[in-house]
Amino acid sequence: MSGSRLEPRRTADGSFSLFSRDVGEGFHSGLGALSEARAKFVVPAQLERWSPGGTLQVLDVCVGTACNTAALLEACNARGLELNWWGLELDPEPIALALADPGFCSQWEPETLPQLAEMSSGPQMLWGDARSQLHQLMNSQRGRFDLILMDAFSPSRCPQLWTVEFLSGLAALLLPSGRLLTYCSAAAIRRSLRLAGLEIASICAPSGLLKQANDWSGGTAASPSSLEGATQLRPLSPMEEEHLVTNAAEPYRDPSGSSDRAMILRERQKAQAAAMAAGGVEATGAWRRRWGLSSSNHQ
Repeated sequence: MSGSRLEPRRTADGSFSLFSRDVGEGFHSGLGALSEARAKFVVPAQLERWSPGGTLQVLDVCVGTACNTAALLEACNARGLELNWWGLELDPEPIALALADPGFCSQWEPETLPQLAEMSSGPQMLWGDARSQLHQLMNSQRGRFDLILMDAFSPSRCPQLWTVEFLSGLAALLLPSGRLLTYCSAAAIRRSLRLAGLEIASICAPSGLLKQANDWSGGTAASPSSLEGATQLRPLSPMEEEHLVTNAAEPYRDPSGSSDRAMILRERQKAQAAAMAAGGVEATGAWRRRWGLSSSNHQ
């Protein structure tokens, strides 16, 4: 992505973001990049689970402008926690644009910016296709991560990073008490996380961060351990559980680890058609009608 393909944007809370013309999607919710980072990643991480002086091992998947990492870094600094940080990112341009933007820089405490610059240029910032870089992490860091921040472009735009294979690889990196956190509530992603052996829960984001008044979730948390009773998380509702047995829950698949977007989407469509023909799943439209949902808010 060249710089000309990335358009700086200001979100509703005044924070800096980017829009990718190549992908056709913004890096954050237009309602608030910083608000989203805090509500969907920092708060459900429950940093109070660690005592001051502790160290968290964190993986930021699709670092982008590093807003999620910066928000987490400041929250950890406030609690006396250290980060052993890793990042996966294809393109160095977004964080370079962010660090050069006065508005972005003004969002953070003065000590945060040098830390971000150091992290993004260090050996644990893994540049390139996240699928290939994930193998390096699985070989050296399996079962060691406390938190994984999963913030790739949406599954329909970037299915390569939402496949059951990729998500299973991320799951393998988690400690038993670790958490994967994502803004995404799509049925295919939640089903894939379950196929990867993780327990899942909905993130209770403030309603102001939801696209529609009747959207049901602020995102998804997943862990090898039970998330029952966790702060800012709730069990999936009956509606959400039924979503996972509709046609929408067909996973994205990439057995080779190198398929392009078009192939992954095409193969998923074939699998969806086969499942419907076999009568094993409910049409997503029927599920929407039963729960009074419009086609625009099916997540």
